[in-house]
Amino acid sequence: MTAVDSRPTACLRSCDGSLLCEDASWVSAATTADEHALRRVQAPVIDIGCGPGRHVVALAARGIPSLGIDITPLALRAARARGALVLERSVFDRIPGSGRWGSALLLDGNVGIGGDPAYLLHRVLGLLRPGGLVLVELGAPSPSSPTSTVRFELDGRPGPWFRWATVSVDGLATLATRAGAGIKERWCTDDGRWFATLARPR
Repeated sequence: MTAVDSRPTACLRSCDGSLLCEDASWVSAATTADEHALRRVQAPVIDIGCGPGRHVVALAARGIPSLGIDITPLALRAARARGALVLERSVFDRIPGSGRWGSALLLDGNVGIGGDPAYLLHRVLGLLRPGGLVLVELGAPSPSSPTSTVRFELDGRPGPWFRWATVSVDGLATLATRAGAGIKERWCTDDGRWFATLARPR
């Protein structure tokens, strides 16, 4: 008898019905690539668009204080079931600890939340203390940065629609300049995921 995978399925769906990303890692434990990125954080950490909370759980296992925020109730329910500390909150709303966070996570392409990456990054920098870090996951090299309206779906159940932009690694320098961030590091993992660490000026 073949074992049935009981893990929930997660995807990012465009308003035209197409799947932009279908990734079981969102509902699994943090991957090796995730852990490699998380080693760079300064506590405390806010995870923006935390989804089912794998990064918050991974940080808690290291004893690093962290808080996840997301607007999708189903994802937050899954995060809380895993023991993650999360709030149903948009990054553009009032955020606890504003100006005192050591690091912010914009992983899984979450720098595209809201459809205006420079505006989002500028907002996130304002949540950090001087010298605070933003860990960003970017798309593969590409000359374009498309924008669409999307929603997160968990086991086929939809969350609210929101604007989303895809930011390639090629656009990082322009994005950082527009938002007022400094680029500390960028790297690509063996499985082709692109990351960068940005800093709020002191």
